[in-house]
Amino acid sequence: MLKAVILIGGPQKGTRFRPLSFEVPKPLFPVAGVPMIQHHIEACAQVPGMQEILLIGFYQPDEPLTQFLEAAQQEFNLPVRYLQEFAPLGTGGGLYHFRDQILAGSPEAFFVLNADVCSDFPLSAMLEAHRRQRHPFLLLGTTANRTQSLNYGCIVENPQTHEVLHYVEKPSTFISDIINCGIYLFSPEALKPLRDVFQRNQQDGQFCLALGEDSPGLWPGAGTIRLEQDVFSALAGQGQIYVHLTDGIWSQIKSAGSALYASRLYLSRYQDTHPERLAKHTPGGPRIRGNVYIHPTAKVAPSAVLGPNVSIGKGVTVGEGVRLRESIVLHGATLQEHTCVLHSIVGWGSTVGRWARVEGTPNDPNPNDPRARMDSESLFKDGKLLPAITILGCRVRIPAEVLILNSIVLPHKELSRSFTNQIIL
Repeated sequence: MLKAVILIGGPQKGTRFRPLSFEVPKPLFPVAGVPMIQHHIEACAQVPGMQEILLIGFYQPDEPLTQFLEAAQQEFNLPVRYLQEFAPLGTGGGLYHFRDQILAGSPEAFFVLNADVCSDFPLSAMLEAHRRQRHPFLLLGTTANRTQSLNYGCIVENPQTHEVLHYVEKPSTFISDIINCGIYLFSPEALKPLRDVFQRNQQDGQFCLALGEDSPGLWPGAGTIRLEQDVFSALAGQGQIYVHLTDGIWSQIKSAGSALYASRLYLSRYQDTHPERLAKHTPGGPRIRGNVYIHPTAKVAPSAVLGPNVSIGKGVTVGEGVRLRESIVLHGATLQEHTCVLHSIVGWGSTVGRWARVEGTPNDPNPNDPRARMDSESLFKDGKLLPAITILGCRVRIPAEVLILNSIVLPHKELSRSFTNQIIL
C-alpha cells in the first residue's frame, strides 16, 4: 500500500507568481490546459498500489479548491483529501503535524511532491529503487550547470551506492551539479527525524521564553520544520538518505515565465501520455503548428494560426486572423480580429483589441546546454524592469492597434495606449 502527499503551500507563498495568483491558488493555475497539481495527481494515480493522495497546505478550502478535489476523486477513483495547516509549517512541518493521517492504514512508503515543480514524475522507477534497497529517504535528483546549481539544493552522492554524503540548500559556492527535484519517497520511519527536529524546536522555544520578552522572533515555532535544512543537511552521510537520478524533464514553477516554459514541456509530453489533449489540424479549422491545447468550449476562427506551445482555456474566443505563439490564454478571454500574442499570458476575461500586439521576451534555458535550467532572477536589475514575458491580469482591456511589450498589467485595467517594459498598476 502506498500514499502520496503533495505540498501546496499557501497564499503567503508564490508572490513571484502575481498577478496570476490573485485569482486562483497557484497550485490550481492551468498549465498545459489542466491545473498545475493535476499533473502530480495523474502521475501518483498511475503507481500500482496507490491508496490515497493528500494535499497539505494553508490555503483556505474555498470553492475552487473544493471543486477540484471532488473532480479529481471522480476522475481518478482515488481518495484525494486536503489537510489544512493551522499556520505555515515549512516543507516538513505539515508532514509531522499530519503524521497520523499519513500513516493510517500502514503504508509501505509515501511519496512527497512539491506542487511547484514540472516533471515527468518517474515515481515507479523511484519505487523500484526503494524496494531494491530500503532507506528512510529517497530523493529525486537531476543535474544543473555549475552556475545555476547555486539556486537549488545541491547533493553530493556516492556514485557507487547513490548515498547522499552531503546536502546544502542554495550554497554560496559550487558544491555539486546534482540538484534536488523536490520529489521524494519516504519510509514511515522517515518521520522519526522530523519528530527529533520538533522536539528540539520545542526546547529552543522554551529557552527563548526563558530569555524574556526581549527575544521576539528568535523562535519560529516548534511545528516549523524545513525538510532541506533541518533534515537532509543534518542526516547526509549517515546512511539514511539516497538519491535517484533522472534525465527526464524537470523545471521549477516559481514565476509566470516558468509556468509558460512548464506548459511547453507538458504539451510536448502529451504526445506520449495524452495525445487526445493536443489539437489537430482539421479541414475548416484553425492552422495548428506544433503542440497546442484547445479547450472544447473555446471558439477559434478558422483563419487563426496557433502554435507552437499554446494553451487555450475554457470559453475563450479567438477571432479571424489571430496569431498565437508560446502563450497561455485563460478562461473567458477574447482575442479580437488580427491580434498577435507572443510569449504572453492573457488573464481570465481579458480582451485584446483588433490589430493589437501583445508580446513578451522568453527567458528559456540555454538550448545549447543540456543541463541548463530556468533562471529565477528578480524582475528588476539596476532599477529597471528586466525583459520578460508579458502578463495581463484578469479582466484587462487592451485597445485596438496598440503594442504591449515586456509588461505586466494588473487586474481590471483598461489601457488607452501602448506600453513597453512597464508594470501598469
